[in-house]
Amino acid sequence: MTITRLLLVRHGESTWNAVRRWQGQADPPLTERGEQQALDAVAALRGLGSFSFVATSTLQRARRTGELLAAGVGVDIAAPIESLAERAAGEWEGLTRVEINERYPGFLDHDRRPPGYEDDDAVVHRAGAALTDLARRHAGQSMLVVSHGGVINALERDRGEPWVRLDNLEGRWFEYADDRLAPVGERVHLRAADPDDEPVDRSYA
Repeated sequence: MTITRLLLVRHGESTWNAVRRWQGQADPPLTERGEQQALDAVAALRGLGSFSFVATSTLQRARRTGELLAAGVGVDIAAPIESLAERAAGEWEGLTRVEINERYPGFLDHDRRPPGYEDDDAVVHRAGAALTDLARRHAGQSMLVVSHGGVINALERDRGEPWVRLDNLEGRWFEYADDRLAPVGERVHLRAADPDDEPVDRSYA
């Protein structure tokens, strides 16, 4: 049986992460701190073995993180993949938690979402298809995939894992074998926890 391994990692801190704005498919860049997070993660990444290449979403916070990681471990970066972009957050894109509570009272407390918000099934369908395609085209290899918290959480939940906050530069191994993509082992932390990290929220979109 051929096993293909994919390490899915959340991007570094973006300018909207820093001010606690929901991003969705908006495209803010990394902060200087986010770039440093990626650079700091290289040593931990090297300790996980070799990677054939790095893949990323099309959003620049993931793309730039991937560029820094690829350079750090000395591998190529593939063309960006649109289907690995963060879930759409609909009318909440660009809003802070305070603004959401003001404009949509009770939504966050009761796990409700606004028009245009992409649900888990849609995220899993598109991202899962993209990862399966990567795995089939690079069978037996290990690859690093820089994506987004909402995408990784949705893929984990689809395989029965509970929701747990995902930090910047935190990730999860997935394996593809027998035509099935599944998370394996524990979360991977490529950098130490920082008190300035984002507060807990039930979405990263």
